[in-house]
Amino acid sequence: MLHQNNIFRNIMSTTSRPGLWALITAAVFALCGAILTVGGAWVAAIGGPLYYVLLGLALLATAFLSFRRNPAALYLFAVAVFATVIWELTVVGLDIWALIPRSDIVIILGIWLLLPFVSRQIGGTRTTVLPLAGAVGVAVLALFASLFTDPHDISGELPTQIANASPADPDNVPASEWHAYGRTQAGDRWSPLNQINASNVSNLKVAWHIHTKDMMNSNDPGEATNEATPIEFNNTLYMCSLHQKLFAIDGATGNVKWVYDPHLQINPGFQHLTCRGVSFHETPANATDSDGNPAPTDCAKRIILPVNDGRLVEVDADTGKTCSGFGNNGEINLRLPNQPYTTPGQYEPTSPPVITDKLIIANSAITDNGSVKQASGATQAFDVYTGKRVWVFDASNPDPNQLPDDSHPVFHPNSPNSWIVSSYDKNLNLVYIPMGVGTPDQWGGDRTKDSERFAPGIVALNADTGKLAWFYQTVHHDLWDMDVPSQPSLVDVTQKDGTLVPAIYAPTKTGDIFVLDRRTGKEIVPAPETPVPQGAAPGDHTSPTQRMSQLTLRPKNPLNDSDIWGGTIFDQMFCSIYFHTLRYEGPFTPPSLKGSLIFPGDLGMFEWGGLSVDPQRQVAFANPISLPFVSQLVPRGPGNPLWPDENAKGTGGETGLQHNYGIPYAVNLHPFLDPVLLPFGIKMPCRTPPWGYVAGIDLKTNKVVWQHRNGTLRDSMYGSSLPIPLPPIKIGVPSLGGPLSTAGNIGILTSSMDYYIRAYNLTTGKVLWQDRLPAGAQNTPMTYAINGKQYIVTYAGGHNSFPTRMGDDIIAYALPDQK
Repeated sequence: MLHQNNIFRNIMSTTSRPGLWALITAAVFALCGAILTVGGAWVAAIGGPLYYVLLGLALLATAFLSFRRNPAALYLFAVAVFATVIWELTVVGLDIWALIPRSDIVIILGIWLLLPFVSRQIGGTRTTVLPLAGAVGVAVLALFASLFTDPHDISGELPTQIANASPADPDNVPASEWHAYGRTQAGDRWSPLNQINASNVSNLKVAWHIHTKDMMNSNDPGEATNEATPIEFNNTLYMCSLHQKLFAIDGATGNVKWVYDPHLQINPGFQHLTCRGVSFHETPANATDSDGNPAPTDCAKRIILPVNDGRLVEVDADTGKTCSGFGNNGEINLRLPNQPYTTPGQYEPTSPPVITDKLIIANSAITDNGSVKQASGATQAFDVYTGKRVWVFDASNPDPNQLPDDSHPVFHPNSPNSWIVSSYDKNLNLVYIPMGVGTPDQWGGDRTKDSERFAPGIVALNADTGKLAWFYQTVHHDLWDMDVPSQPSLVDVTQKDGTLVPAIYAPTKTGDIFVLDRRTGKEIVPAPETPVPQGAAPGDHTSPTQRMSQLTLRPKNPLNDSDIWGGTIFDQMFCSIYFHTLRYEGPFTPPSLKGSLIFPGDLGMFEWGGLSVDPQRQVAFANPISLPFVSQLVPRGPGNPLWPDENAKGTGGETGLQHNYGIPYAVNLHPFLDPVLLPFGIKMPCRTPPWGYVAGIDLKTNKVVWQHRNGTLRDSMYGSSLPIPLPPIKIGVPSLGGPLSTAGNIGILTSSMDYYIRAYNLTTGKVLWQDRLPAGAQNTPMTYAINGKQYIVTYAGGHNSFPTRMGDDIIAYALPDQK
């Protein structure tokens, strides 16, 4: 004990040596000042703010004065703190997340100087510390005041009155069931059920919870994703798991009735491992096939399962056995024999097809940015009973409806595709296909007029014949991968004169929602042609204008220095350097050899989740993303260290180095992330949060009525698991998946980067309830009722490239039974 006391006294005598704290202070201030001065000079030299270099010089001067034990250090730093407060409030206002990195270092260092054992060694007295104490107090007060404001928040209330009590439902889906990916093939993701509502949703409890036991393995590609939304009828859920196993689940108990395994043939070279859902068909009385013959009777109710190796499989909903009359013992191959390139994985059905009375209309994902020798994105229609191909729509073919024959045995290579779910209006007999651009995405110097004729945009086809009804292009000469990524929503909207107009709402990656008359494709909401940045890479060109819808969640202003962010002032400074080294002139800045900032980014403000539309109130619930990307074209040629030769390996996903064999450039794609933290595995965006929202839209006025940041830091900094748990601080994180809304005035969302299911008041957007999930739930939740009891179901399976924790959990929620 005596020995330990001596050690303690020696330590205390060392740390209290006169001048030690002043020396430590000088060293810390000098180090911080040197980093900010050098980095700040770099920022200023390339057009960024002078603040960093001025603060750095102030810190160096404070270090010098502290080393000399001159109390002027306290006065000088007080001036620096006051100047910082004035600067940050001028630049960003009372925005807590924008203020933190701008004031963190000055507040921490200011408090350090105010510590009595530090200030005394610098020569501080009560008089000399007062200005610094006041300055630090003002800085803290600004942070405190910003807790009660949010410049990114829009408060408002959606209308609650019923505008259309009996919206058209050509599919005749019972209120208690969910027959398609979006409940109906109108893509509304809305249910008329209201047992669970805004007044009681806080009482939800887990009704049942099961595991698929279908997890990612070493043979799977990097982009392994669980995005499935179940369908439900006859008290049974049907859904596909990661490897496209088809599950039939008792909707009341969670008991698995049967499982069908298609034995997916996959390898790590696939770009995707995804199944977003399955489709359903019920044989009506006296049904005939597409040739007029009596329909087979082997499956009265059939589930259509897309399989990533290029197959469609039909399974009897009651037994789990394949429908033997369909194709080859229950399956057809979408690749063979008519695709120009037939390697499995190049043509992958990842989304459930549209189903008419007699036809399956199937889209498919195509490998992005691999080479010009890619499969065709042709949409194909097959007889639902026999599997016979009835029509095609091959967008790059001068005659897109030309069926393969001896003179034309294969589809057009690299023809634009549609990889998400289409919508179908049975009354108009039109199928609405959201189109993407043909690969490669970021360079179009070799594209032909035919290859861009239907890309990207909405193609409306006669569902019986595949003949074009109309086309609306959303981006001209797309160099940004701005596919129409979501299933469009079909809703009849009340006009000022009281008439109902059949509208289609098409959310896009640009953040624009294009609103068209679905009979004609004419604009309901104007989308004027707007001048955009010019100057494409050598060999390419840009369109002088782009359509920009007046209904949009795109940020009002281009990014500038006030939008640059970091976890600390040092990160923010390096992000500012990064920002100013990139080409950026606002939306539609072309990709470049130096690297261009693309915002809205490649992930899009809207992704495959789409909108949830209440057709009675005529309002929509959405979850836009706000995350910039960097797009850098990489020239091929000797001496280029990034030149991808034939032996180089790509990422296996849609970010990182993409080969683009056959054109002059590869492309390097990635989110706009903090370059300092990235080597440590911490993926923090360089843009001020929020990075994700929830939003409410009035469809009668086409106005965004409310918008709130959504999600917390609890699980990730853009998907990077940290060694310490993060607090559940509301910041607004990206989400990948779709929203659900119901007649109970609630919206449901599970897709955010933190692992929660949340219920929102649909009128105001305020969170009413949330529950913790065991993994990411990057899907669209759904709801149904059995014996009068309503359930809400989500699939918490995770998303390996978003990324969130992988899982295999199917969870149903319901209100507790009344005792």
